[in-house]
Amino acid sequence: MSTLKDRLTADMRNALKARDELTTSTLRLALAAVGTAEVAGKVKRELTDDEVLAVLTKEAKKRRESAAAFADAGRAEQAAKETAEGEVLERYLPKQLGDAELAEIVSQALAAGGFTGKAQMGPAMKSAQAAVAGRAEGGRVAAEVRRQLGV
Repeated sequence: MSTLKDRLTADMRNALKARDELTTSTLRLALAAVGTAEVAGKVKRELTDDEVLAVLTKEAKKRRESAAAFADAGRAEQAAKETAEGEVLERYLPKQLGDAELAEIVSQALAAGGFTGKAQMGPAMKSAQAAVAGRAEGGRVAAEVRRQLGV
């Protein structure tokens, strides 16, 4: 199994055989999201591993946001389910950067591009996101870029 999508499919089948309902349903939803992304646009196409990773990241973020919303609404059981689904998806995502690592990478990206002020926020974000390469959420990256640019 060379691609991430193949690995998801194989893991879903194994979870199905093991009667692991949480993993099975979570991976089914993830594969459905990948399938939706594949047919988005004019022509169906096979997603690259990076594009599949982006879809999984988006799905994991949805689970975190849903868990927080359910917890705020006093629905602990549903919040726990969303959190558990997020943990299943986290297995397929790269390890997230710590705050110190993120600050260092953003600092290097800003120095390499010569970004210094608020007016350069867009290009600075693009450079920082490329340097981070999916190992931290966009909100965290944006907050660090703003902090370092003094915005």
